[in-house]
This record gives sequence, structure tokens and C-alpha cells, in this order.
Amino acid sequence: MAFTLAVAIGLTACSAPPAARIDLPEQTDAQLSDDMVTQLQGAVSHAMAATGSPGAIVGVWAPWAGAWVAGVGTEQPAGAGGAVSADDRFRAAQVTRAMTCDVLYAQVERGTVALDDPVTDYVAGVADLTDVTLGQLCDGTSGIGAYAGQLMPLWLNKPDRTWNPHELASYGLGLERTTPPGASYRDSDAGYVLLGLALEKATGETASALLSEYVFDRVGLSATQLPASAPDSGDVLPGYVSLPAPEGGLNCAAPVDMSALSPTTGYTDSGVVTDIHDLGRYAQALATNALVPQGFNRLAHEVPAYAGAPSWLTVGGGVYHAGSLIGQYGAVPGYNTATFADPDTGLTVAVVLNNSAAGAGPAVWLAWELAALASKAPAASGETAPEAGLPWTAQQYHDAITAAAVCPIP
Repeated sequence: MAFTLAVAIGLTACSAPPAARIDLPEQTDAQLSDDMVTQLQGAVSHAMAATGSPGAIVGVWAPWAGAWVAGVGTEQPAGAGGAVSADDRFRAAQVTRAMTCDVLYAQVERGTVALDDPVTDYVAGVADLTDVTLGQLCDGTSGIGAYAGQLMPLWLNKPDRTWNPHELASYGLGLERTTPPGASYRDSDAGYVLLGLALEKATGETASALLSEYVFDRVGLSATQLPASAPDSGDVLPGYVSLPAPEGGLNCAAPVDMSALSPTTGYTDSGVVTDIHDLGRYAQALATNALVPQGFNRLAHEVPAYAGAPSWLTVGGGVYHAGSLIGQYGAVPGYNTATFADPDTGLTVAVVLNNSAAGAGPAVWLAWELAALASKAPAASGETAPEAGLPWTAQQYHDAITAAAVCPIP
């Protein structure tokens, strides 16, 4: 009997993880109304102008009303280049964090690691982090600093350089920890890089392989991967950043092309490449807990997203909990990305803007503006619209984008 049980446990540990089930209301085949698409299009165009983005890709799925998935704008500034395709790939930015946490939870379920394991059990050279756990790295409450701001000049000068994740993390670790572990959220790219390194050590697999096996394959994200270099095929949305102009302000007319930036600059924090279809589907997997062990709550230790954040905005488990929506957002040089979904209604939004000069704010604000608009979409024939329950209005985040504009809005 004992032998049989041991064999069963061994087979479970070695077997491939099962396909994830995303349990949401079925999406109607109808298209969103022309009036709703006009409103959504207007919101996207406004955000593009405010951020200096020549292009954007957007997906909005309202199961009771229809869907709108579109590439907007052109591949190059000033209307040059071809039209943006809804099938173009781009950097998922900090959505990668949630994926890295999904791998962590899978390894916890398999008994490979525990959430309260110190990171020092797996990563060498970080002796002063004995009080930081893998779970805190995932929750963003480790207190560790960030490296992106320090390395941006190097990325601009040599975007295709391949970075060692240990080197990336060292820049964040060089900053003072201002709060004790577990106390509050601190945006830390270095923390998620350390988590990726720990998972590689614990499993003996690469981060790319772990993400494919435990996230992409389980959800059917066929266009998503953690590559070692920037994609060079023709189905890539170019990414830009506007730099300061000599006369003041930013050079919105001639932003710098950052498409060649190596994904190794983000690794398990922000290195994943995806498309809008996969991005929306992944948000639905997050919202329905499709990738976490049964009965597990990734938001068990959620904390305010920042000091003074509204009560409806918390963070934990690699995701943001915004009203009824669950998702993630962020920015890397060239791209601002956000995706959120409602576990009850199935309302899902995914966006990418291809100029990162304004930071991550406009992408998430656009996502929330689109969600507020789409939440009021009239039901298609034979469908029933759910009650809208978001704690913000579309106008509120439209105005936030206007206030944060770094380029002139016509």
C-alpha cells in the first residue's frame, strides 16, 4: 500500500499540469453596437494622443453584448508605415509578474517549494534577505527596490544587450529597503526577477520552460513566450519612447524606436511577449483562479496598491484587484500594457499603447475607462445585461489621461 501511494505521488509530481478551465459566461457571437465602438474608439484615440503613441491594440469582450478587437493607428509616427494589426505581438510588461506567481503556486502545489521559504534557500549572494520569503516576492511586499530607472540610459544606448538576471536584481538590491517584509507594497522589478531565479533553482528548469509548461500551455496562449531576444518577425508592434527635446517638453514627433530592446531586461518581471487575444484570455484565467490550486486565494495577503489608494484598489499575488476586476498592468521601454477581467460578468479588457514616455498610468486608466464604457453596453438579442458595478466612471479616467498627457492632444 505504501509503495503504491509513493508511486502515485511520484507520477503526480512528474506529470504535465492539466489544462486550465476558465469558467465565465459564454461570449455572444454578436458585435458591440456601432455607438459603443465609437465610444471605445474615441477613448483609445485620446490615450494615443496623450501618450504620443502612433499605434495601439485593444480588445474588449462583453459576453452579453459582443466584442471589439482592433489595431488602431500606424506602425510609425506621423501616420507612416503600415496599419497596426490586431494580431501583432508586443511586450506584456508587468503582466509577466502574475505569470511568474502562477508558476510559484504550481510548485507549491507540487511540494517543490513553500510560500514561506526564504529566498536565500534558492538564490546565492543575497544573504541579507533571510527575512524575505517567496510569497512576499510574489505579493510585492518584500521591500526590495527597483532597477529599471537606473538602467534606462544603458538600454537606450544598447537595447539588444543580453542581461543576466542576477545583474538586474543587484541594482534593485542596492537600494535601501524602506519597509520590513510583508508590511506594504513596493513596486519591485528586482523582486520578481529574484522569484524567477528561485524557481529555476528549485525546479532545475529555465524560466521560459516553466512559464510555457505551467501557464501558456495550460491556458492555450499560443502567441505568448518568454524569449531570449526581441522578436524579429513581421508581426511585431513597434514600440517607442519620446525623449526630452532641446526646446523643452518631449519630442513627440520623432520618438526613439525601442522594438529591439532585449526581453532579458525584464526576465520574469516583464519579459514576456504576447498578443492581444492571449492577453485578454490570460486576464480571464487570472479572474477565475484557473491556474492556482483549488481553494487557494492569491489575494489572501492583499494590501493597498499605494499609500492613500482607494479602498477598492489592492494588490497581492502578482495582480491588482480593482473594484470587481482582477488583472495587471505596467510599462517597459516602448510599451504600456494592461489587462483586466471580471470573474462574474466576464467583462474583459486588454490594451497596449506603443509609446512608454508617459509611464504605466495611461494604459491602466484606458483599460478602466474602456471597462466602464463596456459595462453599460446594451445586451444583444436574447442576452441579459448584468448590473454595472464599477466604482469609477469612464470620464474619471478619461480626465486622468488628459492630466497626465506628455504630448499635445488635438
